[in-house]
Amino acid sequence: MRSYALPRSLPLRARFLWKLVPAVLIVGIGDWLFYRHQLYGGYLGLFALAVLGALLAGRPVLWRDRRSWATIAAAGLFALAMIRDANQLAWALFWVAAGMAALIPATARFDDGWRWFQRLLWLGLRAPFGPLIDLRRLLQVRAAGRARRWTLHAALATLALPVIGSVVILTLFSAANPLIERFFSSLLLPDLSPELIGRLCFWGLLFMMIWSLLRPRLARRLLPTFDGQGDWRLPGVSVASVTLSLLVFNLIFAAQNLMDAAWLWGWAPMPKGMTMADYVHRGAYPLIATALLAALFVLVTLRPGSETARTGAARRLVVLWIGQNIFLVASSMLRTVDYIDAYSLTRLRIAALVWMALVGFGLAAICWRLLRERSAAWLINANLAAAGLVLGVLCFVDLGAMAAGWNVRHAREAGGQGVTLDLCYLDALGDSALLPLLSLEQRTDLRPEFRERVQAVRLRLHGRLEAELPQRWTLLGQRRRDQARAMLSNRPPVAMTAGARDCAGALIQPPAPVASPPPARNVDPRAVRALTGEIGK
Repeated sequence: MRSYALPRSLPLRARFLWKLVPAVLIVGIGDWLFYRHQLYGGYLGLFALAVLGALLAGRPVLWRDRRSWATIAAAGLFALAMIRDANQLAWALFWVAAGMAALIPATARFDDGWRWFQRLLWLGLRAPFGPLIDLRRLLQVRAAGRARRWTLHAALATLALPVIGSVVILTLFSAANPLIERFFSSLLLPDLSPELIGRLCFWGLLFMMIWSLLRPRLARRLLPTFDGQGDWRLPGVSVASVTLSLLVFNLIFAAQNLMDAAWLWGWAPMPKGMTMADYVHRGAYPLIATALLAALFVLVTLRPGSETARTGAARRLVVLWIGQNIFLVASSMLRTVDYIDAYSLTRLRIAALVWMALVGFGLAAICWRLLRERSAAWLINANLAAAGLVLGVLCFVDLGAMAAGWNVRHAREAGGQGVTLDLCYLDALGDSALLPLLSLEQRTDLRPEFRERVQAVRLRLHGRLEAELPQRWTLLGQRRRDQARAMLSNRPPVAMTAGARDCAGALIQPPAPVASPPPARNVDPRAVRALTGEIGK
């Protein structure tokens, strides 16, 4: 097999320069994109692809190690997600995947997520100091290869006296001789303006980011994974106490789940004095917190291989209890869905539903681990794999467009069963709400006042997209602009009442003019004296 790794016999200076070239190129590309031309949006994805190319060019060992192929492919996928629609989630996942690709060749195998979390954390903490550490090492190696074997400390000690003395003498001479002063003034560095300092800091940030991938270092010591097997002696925890606790917990959970099954799932009418909105409004998050505490109880008291886990009654009770917890999570999700039906859909509520589904998966994984006596590393990896898969899919899903489309379809003004449409929230979603607002604007059954407000918000979002797209281009933004232009091609220009409008598209009434006091009239002094004289009489 052909080797793509740099030979170890290659001098350190040559290997250092091999990595320095792509690092400098990345700094130049980042400066050209982000600083000189102020290009963001999908250009972040192009920059991420350039970083990935520099990583492959600077570390040819990645071509030979097949374990790195999956992480490189994942990093490329997240870069494409940023080209489609730049978001913070895809940016963060790209650097996680790129960091794993850089570290994998130095590891024996992929062990577990807890160890990889420590490795990536160390990679990030070391990044600001990596270039200085490598420069110091290069100077030490070069000094060691010389005949006199000077160290950096010895070189500084030798050069300190002549350098300091020369600086003092030249300073005095420049103060006494204007020609010398003029010569040194011409050699001074340019004025360090705040803009230049900011640009240099930006270069340093880019260099540190790429250098940490080109010259990674593994953490020497890692905290071991919590095994979670065997007996763990805790005060008050025994087979009898755990079994009794599971029995009581099952009864309490059964009461809560029966109430949810009767009222939330529609098996029985609500009691008098309580509506479905009141029952749902109490919130799903306390129930999710209860499920998480249940998971912690199982992890601590029923460890695989322990005496409690080997007890048949305890095993049956814990399986029943975890099943009830999963039903509780499903009820929490239904509460959230009913809350959305009663009010509106937001990005945070979609994220909450996804998180609840992951909690349910984690509970099922805990039960499987107990029954199959899996290790703690297996449990960590299973949950991380599920979370990574879900987050990877969300990189390609616009939650804002989902929320805007649902709210428009279910708005009361559009004939739906939901609440009145929150145009301020749609305005905050940005161009994600542009196409749903356009489809709403084309309806013929809207009230004129409401249609004008929808048009105002749509025009603001459309104008913002047209203005920002050249510098914040994304594939999704370009497609939305093209679709909006196609939908508006056969429509006459919109005529609206002129004036400033708020986030909901309503006209802002100008403040009422303040009434000015009447002007003072000129009074004849003779009349005042005459009046004073009359009063005196």
